[in-house]
Amino acid sequence: MKCQLYICRGMFFIGLFILPFFICAQTNTEFDGQLSLIGSYSPDSDLEGFLGTRYIPKFSVDIARDSAKASKIDFEAALNVWANTLFSPFNNEVSDASIQPYRFWTRYSTRQFELRIGLQKIDFGAARLLRPLQWFNQIDPRDPLQLTNGVYGALGRYYFLNNANIWVWGLIGNSKTRGFDAIETNSKVPEFGGRYQHPTAKGEIALSYHYRTANSTHLDFVPQFEKIPEHRLALDGKWDLTIGLWFETVLVHKRKDLNLLTNQTMVNLGADYTFAVGNGLNLILEHLMIATDQSVLGFENTTHLTGTTTSYPLGLFDALNAVVLYNWDSKDFILNMIYTHEFDTFSSYIMGYYNPATAVGFQQNDLVNQFTGPGIRFMLVYNH
Repeated sequence: MKCQLYICRGMFFIGLFILPFFICAQTNTEFDGQLSLIGSYSPDSDLEGFLGTRYIPKFSVDIARDSAKASKIDFEAALNVWANTLFSPFNNEVSDASIQPYRFWTRYSTRQFELRIGLQKIDFGAARLLRPLQWFNQIDPRDPLQLTNGVYGALGRYYFLNNANIWVWGLIGNSKTRGFDAIETNSKVPEFGGRYQHPTAKGEIALSYHYRTANSTHLDFVPQFEKIPEHRLALDGKWDLTIGLWFETVLVHKRKDLNLLTNQTMVNLGADYTFAVGNGLNLILEHLMIATDQSVLGFENTTHLTGTTTSYPLGLFDALNAVVLYNWDSKDFILNMIYTHEFDTFSSYIMGYYNPATAVGFQQNDLVNQFTGPGIRFMLVYNH
């Protein structure tokens, strides 16, 4: 079994993990986890059969320090333990397994403030499917478990009494692409940024900024630089006006000439509505325009994507869901249909799908195996 230990990071975060025990007052501990079993068949693949299992055990501790101020320290440690095999009657079998950290953070919080340090999930923005603001995760809307890798860093949030809030973050040690990144991050250089979110009539609006240093030395279709300063600026908002409406706009500017990847402009418009049909038919619709150009706000090279999610509850324990994404330029599409049945502690999923050979627009999540062509997938999930 292949096992990634992350020794240096692990020593640092283990220190953060055990520190609160020396100052604890009232302590609550909890252990839970999620076990999933997956099988799929993809006839267009060389190895058309897939069997996999994943277990995410999670240990968390809450330490109340000052009940009057509602201050506490809590921390969480979770692992991603998985194994899978690809097989075919006419080809060799390919198997793999790994143990990796999934979450490992500690947090100090009061009624209006929190500071979280470690391997964590950072997620914000108004869009649901095609997400220009998916800067720090790999959530795939086709995945019913919404799994994603975390990032190493610190996140501080302050909540004002009028429901406005401000975020400040700093990251280091993260190299993987996230969201619509075309170029990896230089993991040796710190990233930092912030976000201010303000309530409006029946909604909210937010301004976000992020700075990172990209690394293109692994690519052969753009000039190769080890350090590429990159600035991101975003404006997003959402409102509940009988119909839910939202938008996300992002500008990405790199300080070195990478041809068409020097500048990106992304604009997402979305809406959702629940129709009074049977038990309630919910429809989410989004359209995303992506422009890449050597000049800022250039629109010489654009891509248009449209995504929809349709959800219908069949009863208290059963539901149907369909996710469709269409690329107007390549004429490719993604189709994912899910039937869900809920038991007391188990959830079962039957999924039929079609994925094109070329990437269409969803974040490619390395925690979720997506095969090209048509296929069917079965999933059984146990939560304890």
